[in-house]
Amino acid sequence: MTTSRPTTASQPTAASQAKTSPRPATATRAAADPQPTVASRPTAVPVGTAVPVGAADPVTRAGRYTVAERAAAASRSPGTPGDNRNQGRGAAGDVGNLAGGLASLAERRGWGGRAAFHQGHQVWTHGEVHELGARAAGVLAERGVRAGDRVLLALPDGIAWVAAFLGVARLGAVAVLVNPELPAPEHAFMAEDVDAVLCVTGPGLEDRFTDRACLGADQFLALAPAAEPAAAHPVDARTPLYVQYTSGTTGRPKGVVHTHGDPGTYHDLIGRRLLGITEDDVTLSVSKLYFAYGFGNAFVFPLFSGSSAVLVDRRPTPAAVDELVARHRVSLLYSVPSAYAALVADRGGGHAACFASVRVAVSAGEGLPDGLGGRITELLGAPVLEQIGSTEAGHAFCANSLGHDHPGTVGRPVPGFEVELRDRAGRPVPDGTEGELWVRGPTVTPGYLNRPEETRRTLAGGWLATHDRARREPDGAYRHLGRTDDMEMVGGITVSPLEVEAVLRTHPAVREVAVAAVPDGRGRTRLRAFVVPAPPPAPATPTGAAGLVRLEAELGALARERLAAFKVPRSVSFVASLPSTPTGKLRRHLVRQGAW
Repeated sequence: MTTSRPTTASQPTAASQAKTSPRPATATRAAADPQPTVASRPTAVPVGTAVPVGAADPVTRAGRYTVAERAAAASRSPGTPGDNRNQGRGAAGDVGNLAGGLASLAERRGWGGRAAFHQGHQVWTHGEVHELGARAAGVLAERGVRAGDRVLLALPDGIAWVAAFLGVARLGAVAVLVNPELPAPEHAFMAEDVDAVLCVTGPGLEDRFTDRACLGADQFLALAPAAEPAAAHPVDARTPLYVQYTSGTTGRPKGVVHTHGDPGTYHDLIGRRLLGITEDDVTLSVSKLYFAYGFGNAFVFPLFSGSSAVLVDRRPTPAAVDELVARHRVSLLYSVPSAYAALVADRGGGHAACFASVRVAVSAGEGLPDGLGGRITELLGAPVLEQIGSTEAGHAFCANSLGHDHPGTVGRPVPGFEVELRDRAGRPVPDGTEGELWVRGPTVTPGYLNRPEETRRTLAGGWLATHDRARREPDGAYRHLGRTDDMEMVGGITVSPLEVEAVLRTHPAVREVAVAAVPDGRGRTRLRAFVVPAPPPAPATPTGAAGLVRLEAELGALARERLAAFKVPRSVSFVASLPSTPTGKLRRHLVRQGAW
């Protein structure tokens, strides 16, 4: 069997968690109301206008995977996105507008007085959030934003981000989600790439967008209470909702388009079915809202389930995670392996009482190293479920669940998704054989913004080339083996750096390691290991130059003992840190340069 058909995950039961009653929304500050000049914009496409499938810009066509095709994909297995009686697109009704549908859902379910978001010592209820979103839409409309326009959000996690996204969605405009911590040239590139008509920014970022209309977060929130609430603009499930940029592990980021129908499907398939999220859950996500993983975890899942999320404007330190989990009685913890590794570092082992409320932890964003999952489970007293997803898929497409957890794998296909492993010629490979992951499912992007050639290369016949390598296990779970672009060529032989890294990481004095084929200055490439030594409390941690020389020798001996000769690094460089994206993924293209 070469193609793994979607399977239906068993429905887990979430443990009920005690909660404190929500407090009223924070007071707003008065602010001046300068009227920015609205930049020139692309012509908006009226609702219902037929746009050719071959149109170059997927933001204005949203197309290729039609509603009927998505329904057909869902019908490939029982109980998939076609059944939206409770969640997803059904929540938005016939209008289909995400913001309007979520507000209606909260009203019908009686969630108005329940906590939705915690930030610092403030709490916003579901009712307050949707009221704020409607008034935020009024603020944006007063500045000329209309359906189809693109509004760039360069905001840290917080209530301003939530209000801005809901406001943009309510108007039928397109939210462009960018990391506020990016350097200025990348912000300028993204604003130009989407032709943003307005930029809503965090503190100190307004000057980066001088050629466009701009609105600071504080002013935006101050204006909202007095603004006229805007009605939800009629859209359908295929109407573009947001653009999210790839993390750029191999080069320049690409804008990925998702639609109003996608978030409900994320929740239905992953939040509700696989994780069993209920209104009693409290979420903390280390991954931020402007990333695909964090967007689903801390925005989509709470608003579709009536639960709540803790928002933190910066990546929390391990000590901050301890405090936040204990204070808010967090039941769902989402993070990436590098952050989990920091969380368990420098602890003596065993369960920490501050994590007593956690019922499940989820890991994604990069591979979970062997042994780390067990240490996380021991610390939290809860299972850690590994997933794999992508910006292009919107969230996870393979996942472990409470009903089926296979440690060391990224789990089985999420219901409604198909996964196929192919060789370099594009042919399916048999079970147990390594291949490249191709994915087809209801939330796969219609394409990259302004990148028709890359869209055609990556999306073929509804299938997404993930550029991930994997092997299918007998129980249908997939073992992630790295990226296709991770492979190194050394002396004409292909080497997986992940294999070498896994061996070197077993040394107790190694905290992080990356391996790459690096030019040696003589026209040759040699395999080099870049090692971040463990902090001094760790056993066998070297001190001084002599200690590093000894560690290099020990790592060489370890590699020679466990690896083929051509896989042994020729040199070791000790570094303070490795280059990574804000989500914690290793930037291998920088490692290959040998300097960052």
